[in-house]
Amino acid sequence: MENKQNGSSLKAVVAVLAVLLVGSLVYIFKLSSDTEKVQTVLTKEVSEKDSVLKDLEELKATYDAAIAENTSMSDELIQERDKVVGLMEEVKKSKGDLSAFKTKMNLLQNKMKALMAENEGLKNQNSVLKTQRDSTAVVLDESKKYNQTLVGQNDELAKVVEKGAKLTVLNIQSSAYKVRSSGKEIATDKARRTNMLKISFTIAGNEIAQSGDKTYYVQVIDSKNNVLGEKKIISFEGSTLTYSFTSTVKYENKTVQVSENLPGKDFEKGTYFINIFDKGEVVSKSSFTLK
Repeated sequence: MENKQNGSSLKAVVAVLAVLLVGSLVYIFKLSSDTEKVQTVLTKEVSEKDSVLKDLEELKATYDAAIAENTSMSDELIQERDKVVGLMEEVKKSKGDLSAFKTKMNLLQNKMKALMAENEGLKNQNSVLKTQRDSTAVVLDESKKYNQTLVGQNDELAKVVEKGAKLTVLNIQSSAYKVRSSGKEIATDKARRTNMLKISFTIAGNEIAQSGDKTYYVQVIDSKNNVLGEKKIISFEGSTLTYSFTSTVKYENKTVQVSENLPGKDFEKGTYFINIFDKGEVVSKSSFTLK
């Protein structure tokens, strides 16, 4: 009877132990399952954080590259880049749900796309403007060279015109006369008989010369280097001229014959020189001899 009781007690103990074992196994299984779930969640959170940080790093790199191009949008790009850097610091410090950070990141990415498009448009405009500016600079440079060439040509042409517009004085003729009291003029080549010189010259026609009154200064010098006639003195650009008489002609671009008389007495034998001046410039000269 005692043995039967002992057997029943042992069975009861075994049953309790079996229940406890099963309970322990169930608890261990649940604990293991919960641990795996926690690890899975933690691993997922770490992976998401790394992914968000990677995306933010790429976003920052995009802004850095755009800022380096130094466009007119640089200030705005820097502000947005700083927002990205700030969000990166928040993500690094975060623990748990990242959905709020993802939302902010999406907003920053959309803002970045809009700014990049605008920045690209500005770059294209600047490229076009630079091309236009370079083309304009080339055109201006060519125009400047062309204008300089024209100025040089105009200067040369002006000189040619100025030279061509000058009047030509030629065919100086000189004759000596004895003028009687009656007014009769008798040609002579003797100095002692001469009391008047007749000097004539021709002004050639010139279509491009300026018309109007032309004054010439005639200088007659005898064999002893004396200036005959009025012996008046006039200055031209710092130099002086002693002349015998002036001859003023109404010039109308056609050939003009000019003749002037120079009265005098005690004419010397020898060679006489005639110089015709247009202001201070000698335009014609000749000589003759009295015996």
